[in-house]
Amino acid sequence: MRRRELLGLAAAFAVARIAGPITPAQAQSLAGKQIRLVVPFPPGGATDIVARPFAQMLGEALKATIVVDNHGGAGGSIAADVVAKSPPDGLTMMVGTVGTHAINPSLYARLPYDAVRDFTPLALIAHGPVAIVVNPSQPMQSLADLVALARRIPGKLNYGTAGVGTPGHLTAEIFRAASGIDIQHVPYKGGAPAMTDLIGGQIQILFEPLQSALSNIQGGKVRALALSSKARAPVVPDVPTIAESGYPGFETMAWWGVFAPAKLPDALTASLIAEIERIGGSDAFRSRFEPLGVTAVGDVGGRAFAEFQKAELAKWGKAVQDAGVKID
Repeated sequence: MRRRELLGLAAAFAVARIAGPITPAQAQSLAGKQIRLVVPFPPGGATDIVARPFAQMLGEALKATIVVDNHGGAGGSIAADVVAKSPPDGLTMMVGTVGTHAINPSLYARLPYDAVRDFTPLALIAHGPVAIVVNPSQPMQSLADLVALARRIPGKLNYGTAGVGTPGHLTAEIFRAASGIDIQHVPYKGGAPAMTDLIGGQIQILFEPLQSALSNIQGGKVRALALSSKARAPVVPDVPTIAESGYPGFETMAWWGVFAPAKLPDALTASLIAEIERIGGSDAFRSRFEPLGVTAVGDVGGRAFAEFQKAELAKWGKAVQDAGVKID
C-alpha cells in the first residue's frame, strides 16, 4: 500500500512538473496589484478604443489597478516583444491584434518575438470587419459594379489602405485574387489620411476597418459597398457582405485578444480566462462596441483562442505571400 501511494505521488509530481509549478504566491488573487496592459498602438486608435473599456472592467473584476501602456511602433511588434520578455506573473498582459499575432510573423523578415511560443493566449475579446468604401461621386453602387468597372479599365482604379500589411491591404489582396481584378494599391500612413483622399477624390476605393469608416458612412461622405465579415453588421444593416455579393466563404476580420507572457501558471491562466470571457460576454461590454461596428466576444478563450490564432496565422500568411510583401 505504501509503495502504491509513493508511486501515485511521484506520478502527480511528474504531471505538475510538465504543467508548470503553481506556488501559493502565483495562485493567489491579483487583488490590490498594479497590472500593466500593453496596447501596441498609440492612444485614440482602433486598438486603444477596444482596450480602455476592457481595462476598466478587468480592473473592477480583479479588484486591481490596470495601467494602459500605449507602446507603438513597427506594426505593434515593439510592444509584443516587451510583453514576450516580461515575467509570467499576471502583472503584464497585452491586447494583441490580428497584426501582432497573425500578420506580422509573415510580413516582417525578422521579428524579435515568436507569436506562438512567447505568449499565453488568454481570450479573444472583439472583432470587426473591413469595409469597402467609395466616393459617392463614383458610379459604383455595388461590389458587382466595382468588379465590372475594374475589368473594363484594368489597372486604372486605385484603392487606398492604412498601410502595407494592414488588414485592409491584405483583405484587398485576397479580394483581388478572388475576383481576378487589377486595381492599384496606394498605401497611406494610417486610415485617416486615406479617408481624406477618398473623400477628396484622389483615390476611388478604400479598404478600411468598419469602426474607422463608420462615421463617414453614416454621414454620407462615402458609400459602403460591402463588408468582409461573415454576417452583416447591425450598425449598417443595408450593407451586404462580400460573401453574399458573389464570393461565398469570403471572410476576413480585424480582431483583438488578450495575451500574457509564455509559461503563465495554470491556475492563474484559468482564472484570467474566466474573467476575460465573462467581460467579453457581458451586456455592458457589448453595448460599448456594437454602435462602432465591433462585435464583443465572450466564448473564445484558452485552447479555442489558440486554435483560432493558428488558423489566422495560416490565412494571413498566405495573404502576405500572395501579395508579395515583406518588411525588413
